[in-house]
Amino acid sequence: MSTTQTDNADRQFDRRLSEQNSLLQHRLRQLYGHTPGFEPWYAQLLDQLRQLHRERSAALQALDAAREADPGWFQHQTMLGYCSYVDRFGGDLQGVRSRIDYLRELGVRYLHLLPFLRARAGDSDGGFAVASFDEIEPRLGSMEDLEALTADLRAAGISLCSDLVLNHVADDHPWAHAAAAGDAHHRAFFHCFADRTEPDAYEQTLVQIFPRTAPGNFTYVEALNAWVWTTFFPYQWDLNYANPAVFAEIAQAMLRLANRGVDVFRLDSAPYIWKRPGTDCRNQPEAHWVLQALRAVAKLVAPGVLLKAEAIVPTPELAPYFGTGDAHGRECDLAYHSSAMAACWAAVAEQRTDLLQSVIASMPPLPARGSWITYIRCHDDIGWNVLRPDAEANGGLQRLSKVARFYSGVDADSFAEGTSFQADDADGIHGSNGMSASLLGRNRARSTLEREQAERRLHLLHGVALTLGGLPLLYMGDELGMTNDDSDDSRAAQKIDGRWLQRPPLDLTRLQQRHDPDTEAGRLYQRLRNMIQLRGHLASLSADAPLTLLPSAQPALLAYQRGGDFVMLANFSSEALQIDLSSLGLDAGATWHDRLANASVSTTSLTLDAWSQRWLQRIG
Repeated sequence: MSTTQTDNADRQFDRRLSEQNSLLQHRLRQLYGHTPGFEPWYAQLLDQLRQLHRERSAALQALDAAREADPGWFQHQTMLGYCSYVDRFGGDLQGVRSRIDYLRELGVRYLHLLPFLRARAGDSDGGFAVASFDEIEPRLGSMEDLEALTADLRAAGISLCSDLVLNHVADDHPWAHAAAAGDAHHRAFFHCFADRTEPDAYEQTLVQIFPRTAPGNFTYVEALNAWVWTTFFPYQWDLNYANPAVFAEIAQAMLRLANRGVDVFRLDSAPYIWKRPGTDCRNQPEAHWVLQALRAVAKLVAPGVLLKAEAIVPTPELAPYFGTGDAHGRECDLAYHSSAMAACWAAVAEQRTDLLQSVIASMPPLPARGSWITYIRCHDDIGWNVLRPDAEANGGLQRLSKVARFYSGVDADSFAEGTSFQADDADGIHGSNGMSASLLGRNRARSTLEREQAERRLHLLHGVALTLGGLPLLYMGDELGMTNDDSDDSRAAQKIDGRWLQRPPLDLTRLQQRHDPDTEAGRLYQRLRNMIQLRGHLASLSADAPLTLLPSAQPALLAYQRGGDFVMLANFSSEALQIDLSSLGLDAGATWHDRLANASVSTTSLTLDAWSQRWLQRIG
């Protein structure tokens, strides 16, 4: 970089520092001001951030400037996400590059590739046990491949999202190796206990994430002669964010990846990063301060970058991840709306929408520059516990037990074919595994009608995700109706982690059939693509357009209005419904156009077929 370029970069940095320094310094002082040497540590951190900003390419700096000029760029109704594993989608990073045209054809503007950094040797929790933040998993490619991919995606108008695992690193990460070798500096990166006294006290209030496969939250590590905090799996060592060195290292790791072209960071396990005795060590105030500080350094060095909270918690606990108080709108830019996702599945199982309506009614207002991630499936299980508050207020937790059983694959009266996840008994409500099509009846369909209804259910759920309000995220294969992975390799993996059921490789046959309306894949793909294209033309479906839940006396009906001219009607039942639009509080004199059917609605009364939806736009 020339002297002139360095001077220009420093001026940009200083301008942004004037905007971010107040919150950044305040939060870091709250977290670490009591530690010796805070002032020189903070000055050194700023020097490190300045250098990272200098290293940012001209292309990325231009993107930063464009996004600063249009801070709501990710809220537009044309935004569509797609989520997949690198190897499942393209084999490796170069293979993903070869599928960019497919993503553009589908309408994708945001690609979340699940963990692709070098992972732990052996079991790695699907790549979430990170062994290096600066290396790519060798079988997936190299950092040069990543930079080539991000450049091609940028040229195609697609932003890349990467996981940033906050809570832990693998037991073979260099920090863990150094700690095991006796390095006191790196030992302090982890929570180490000489005996079980403190761990046993913590366990009184902690939850267990994997009670069947990884019970407990602490693991004895012989090399450390200590009990190490391991919230998830024994080979994932929790980081000690009370140590300022941990924050500095994680912040710089994030920004190095941003300088490789990563646009969005999914902040994995964010609720767990701060520990406090006597609590469940989730969603602590300090965890939010850490995230606010991370966002401040991102806006300082790479303001075009977004942060996405992976906080699978009930809706009331989710809103703070966008920031509260003096940090309102200054924490995460995006957050998964897991309650809405789970409530959609509950509505299908129960053929009633009261839980889903309860979730929608409790959705808090977002900051001006924030958005939900609306989705139907992902690589993880469907976690029913996010619906506990809504279930407790609407009939009790037994409802969730019944819903979980419905999707478990053991209920003869259910059309779903899935498996339970981490449930200790038949009434457990921890989670459900399975691909969307399998959970919605495709595997058990024996007639044309049953197959048609399974397809309708799939489009119904995606219709909600596309219209509810936010950035909709498709899970790889759902657009083609891919079913559970029952291959021999997957079955073996499922014995260790049942979530591999919903992690099949891309079905190339179905991919080739996507334009053939005589095939199931073709029907599903073309209809979903049509819905995506329609959404792009409806300004009322932008993330920041108002959402109004419409009252209905029909238990299976979900109705809501977006903006001033769009109404979504969804029938979550196997029976047709007669809908009187005036009963929903809509203007009886209004004229509506059904955008999905491309037909005018000439009366205030209409029929909503089983498992069907109407996208109504007011035209007069």
